[in-house]
Amino acid sequence: MKFRFLILSVFLLGLSVAAAAVPTTDGAAFAQDQQQSAPAPAAQPADQQPQPVANGLLEAVVADLNKAKKDYTSLHDSVKQGGMDDEALVALSGQSDDLNRSVAAISARLKPRTTEIDARLAQLGAAPKEGQPPEAAIVSQERERLNAERSQISALTLDADSLTTETNRLSMQLMEKRRRLFTETLLKRTEVSVSTFQDAGSALVDESFRFKDAVTSWIGFAVKAKLGSLLTAVFLSMGAALIFLSGGYRVFRRYYVQDETIENPAYISRLSVAFWSTLIRTLSLVAFLVTSFFFLSNFNVLRPDISPILAALFGFIGLVYFVGRLSNAVFAPFRPHWRLVKLSNKGAHSLTWCLQAMAVVNGLDYVFDRISESMGSPVVVTVAKSFFAALLIGLILIAASFGSPMLAKNGDPDAPGRRWPHGMAIILRVLGIVVIFISFIGYVGLARFMATQMIVTSAVIATMYLGFQLGKAVSKQGVFAETIIGRFLQSKLRLGDVALDQGGLVAGLATYAVALLTGIPLILLSWGFHIQDLEVFAYRLFTEIKIGNISISLLGICVGILLFAGGYLVTRWFQRWLDSNVMARGQVDLGVRNSVRTGIGYLGIAVAAIISISAAGIDLSSLALVASALSVGIGFGLQNIVSNFVSGLILLVERPFKVGDWIVSGTSEGIVKRISVRATEIETFRKQSIIVPNSELINASVGNWTHRNRLARSEIPVSVSFDTDPRKVMEILLELVRSIPKVLRNPEPHVEFLRFGPSSLDFEMRFYLSDLSDGMEIRNNLRIEILKRFREEGISIPYPHQELRIIRDGARNRPADAASSLTESADGPEAEDGPAETIVSPADSGAEAKAPSRRRGRSVAE
Repeated sequence: MKFRFLILSVFLLGLSVAAAAVPTTDGAAFAQDQQQSAPAPAAQPADQQPQPVANGLLEAVVADLNKAKKDYTSLHDSVKQGGMDDEALVALSGQSDDLNRSVAAISARLKPRTTEIDARLAQLGAAPKEGQPPEAAIVSQERERLNAERSQISALTLDADSLTTETNRLSMQLMEKRRRLFTETLLKRTEVSVSTFQDAGSALVDESFRFKDAVTSWIGFAVKAKLGSLLTAVFLSMGAALIFLSGGYRVFRRYYVQDETIENPAYISRLSVAFWSTLIRTLSLVAFLVTSFFFLSNFNVLRPDISPILAALFGFIGLVYFVGRLSNAVFAPFRPHWRLVKLSNKGAHSLTWCLQAMAVVNGLDYVFDRISESMGSPVVVTVAKSFFAALLIGLILIAASFGSPMLAKNGDPDAPGRRWPHGMAIILRVLGIVVIFISFIGYVGLARFMATQMIVTSAVIATMYLGFQLGKAVSKQGVFAETIIGRFLQSKLRLGDVALDQGGLVAGLATYAVALLTGIPLILLSWGFHIQDLEVFAYRLFTEIKIGNISISLLGICVGILLFAGGYLVTRWFQRWLDSNVMARGQVDLGVRNSVRTGIGYLGIAVAAIISISAAGIDLSSLALVASALSVGIGFGLQNIVSNFVSGLILLVERPFKVGDWIVSGTSEGIVKRISVRATEIETFRKQSIIVPNSELINASVGNWTHRNRLARSEIPVSVSFDTDPRKVMEILLELVRSIPKVLRNPEPHVEFLRFGPSSLDFEMRFYLSDLSDGMEIRNNLRIEILKRFREEGISIPYPHQELRIIRDGARNRPADAASSLTESADGPEAEDGPAETIVSPADSGAEAKAPSRRRGRSVAE
């Protein structure tokens, strides 16, 4: 046995020596790796080859990072090239944003592994210092391996962060190029002279012939080679028209069609019809035009030279229709009772025609510009077209400023109108003169841009204003119930006034959202932004809003809210299921059932909150720091504040009383007006507001008259003389109380013969009311009826009998004692021996006792 132990000891010693030799070799290998430039570990001999780090994570990250570097190099070379238009710059901006997100995803992939390594190193602890006992070899190897991997991850993270910085800088360069290109295009000056228009005229003739040939050849190409595709695209476009235009009219007709039978529609009805008729009809037409272009393009019916022209034509149709719908909705030239502004009929017609004329001129200029660009016409043709378009729009503005569109003072729309307000007329003239002036001095692009914004942006802002006014009107109390949707919801869902008011608030907010989400993108597009810019902005808005070092994701917050709502519903369902199917069948005590149900509710809500916070992207470690700071603050004197805060949460969750309850707490009694997380406001019946800290309401006894219901018992004490029949009194009282309609019959009213009092028979009438707030009025009325009935029946209500005794000293004929004795007796004064004289109260002897009383009073005074 000893020999076996000796062999085992030698074997373990040799194993320890071999294990101690391993770290030196591994450390040399790690030092060799650190000298190399590549982030991946260097190859090692077969006997010293380390295990794959993090299951190949670093290798995949290195490959993705190298690919991102190549993409950045290619993108950087493309940006250096000059002569690119806005479309090319937009495409490069999209590639830069995609590259930025991919690099950020690479860094995010490394964070979980870094956290794991830090946690493992914390478990292993620091290496032993000099003079301390050595640790096990396997621990040293593990620490060195983790440190090596940690260094590699740090290097890769630093490399990714550097690439992200360069990508952001490249995005800023692209944005600056686009801004510079936009400014140069607007402020580009062209010579406007007779020769310019002569050259434009000759070029325009050539362009018209080329355009005619292009259209003819395209029609022949579509009929001969793409007839099937053309017919399919047309058929699908007609289906889209049937769905969007006809379907939208049938579904939403009742919400935006002006009803001729209504002579004087309400302002909210006019707002609703104006806003929804403009928005829904325009969106339906735009959807039809977009789908038609999509079908024609995807079936390869359109050629590269015809496609931009057709797109411009569809845009022209949409713009003219939108401006026409808006002007007809606001000005209502043929329906003055639906008009939103105070204009005469002639003024409404003239303004409608002016707006539509400017829209047609601006739209045709845009279409002709695309035709010139597709036909390869010289720039002078585009300049001439834009010059005449800006000139026409300026003249229309000046002509409109001299009109008289305002409603007459007598309110008759058929009467001649009044002139513009002085300020409005000056604004229109200044705008028209400015557009014409900058066109003549050569800034045709700027004039064209101003004319376009005056039409498109003004129309969009006017539509948004209608939406805001409609949302404000719908949100007012009691208005939503009078609308078509409100009446429909009230008839179908049986909603009450409060629910309809809340629905009106939601409808108002939804109208605000529709106006903003529709108007803002249209304004941004008209001001030179690209659709891809809006997509990037929307993506960043919903995924990565940065405030300092904090990143907020609206999409994550919405997901977190949905998860919390789902967890809350699941918790409530599980509470009901456990209570009704498990504990109820097991005949568990009601108190235990309530405690279990409450505990499960708190636990479920806490878990749902943690899950939702994590899904929202909020770092729980930050919350831990806040909690630790709060704990320090609590230790320095915030106990009362935290106690009131927690007590307020308990009151809000458990609801031992609610707003409107009648409670009694200590010396405070009144109606609960407000419950906050710190204190509760109680209003007494003298209209005094008492602020009670929540901790006092939690730690003290609180009486709640209306906790479960407003049922309450009322009492009226009644006293009669000794010579009255008690049964008769009880019958009279019951008869009177049963005649009150608000007194409940179950529990039944009751009269209690309480006691033989010192001077009366004492009764108490008890009855129940469904609403304790009616008790004061009913008790007052009952007391009046009792007094009236007792007088009719000859029942007296006695006064208390009082007896005053004065004891005299017979020898000196003066009071022997200055003290007087006051007693009460139900049967009158008792006979006393000795020289005592008695004064009887007037309630006992009437007028006969008054003279002796006065005489005795004088005797005492003497």
